[in-house]
Amino acid sequence: MGLTAQSSGIHAFLEELNQSSVKADAIIALAGNPNTGKSTVFNGLTGLNQHTGNWPGKTVILARGNYQHRNKNITLVDLPGTYSLLANSADEQVARDFICFGNPDATVVVADATCIERNLNLVLQVMEVTTKTILCVNLIDEAKRKNIAIDCSGLEKILGIPVIPAVARDKVGLTELKDAIHKVAIEKKPICPHPLIYNESIENAINQLQNDVETLLQGKFNSRWAAMRLLDGDATMITEMLHHLKKDQRQEPLAIRRGEAHCYE
Repeated sequence: MGLTAQSSGIHAFLEELNQSSVKADAIIALAGNPNTGKSTVFNGLTGLNQHTGNWPGKTVILARGNYQHRNKNITLVDLPGTYSLLANSADEQVARDFICFGNPDATVVVADATCIERNLNLVLQVMEVTTKTILCVNLIDEAKRKNIAIDCSGLEKILGIPVIPAVARDKVGLTELKDAIHKVAIEKKPICPHPLIYNESIENAINQLQNDVETLLQGKFNSRWAAMRLLDGDATMITEMLHHLKKDQRQEPLAIRRGEAHCYE
């Protein structure tokens, strides 16, 4: 991982990851709504090999842990539970910043199978930021008890990303999740999330901004996603983007590579 760092916030956190005693072959973000069993997934993957600490500059606690799979060391960052990347709290801002600016090798979004429709809001937002998205549909057993059937293979075709069913507390599906992470983060298997298409007026506005945004951002962020945030008038997001555009000539810029037309196999 060639992560770079500055003095505070996400840069300090990335520097701490770089200085970890465990050399990571890949860094994975673990995201999800509150109460989806995300922490159970995290504990099931990492076991006792965990560390917690505050996000620099904020009173937000982050957990990170490590596991080995196919002779590769994987670092997993358990982000605060969030309903949206349109941050309305410190927890949500930390989750958003790591996904958007931390350039994780993959982002796993944990969803609750008993209320999958509500959870898909975050999944779709993450897909707009990064092609390297994996969906873990947890609590499949609870869904069955409520006579809810989740067609994960059908959902995978609709979304265009890997979808892994799981019962994390029983460790069901975690090996398959590790395999999916390995394909995306280590083998670099391409993924092609199916894009969200908005109504004509919104799409026209995005298109008018996108070319100028692409020139300004110099390939550091997904220009379509950035254009949408500008249309939203999201002041915190605009501030963060401007901050990341400031180049330090002594360091390699923190690059977020987006917009590649890939397909998952």
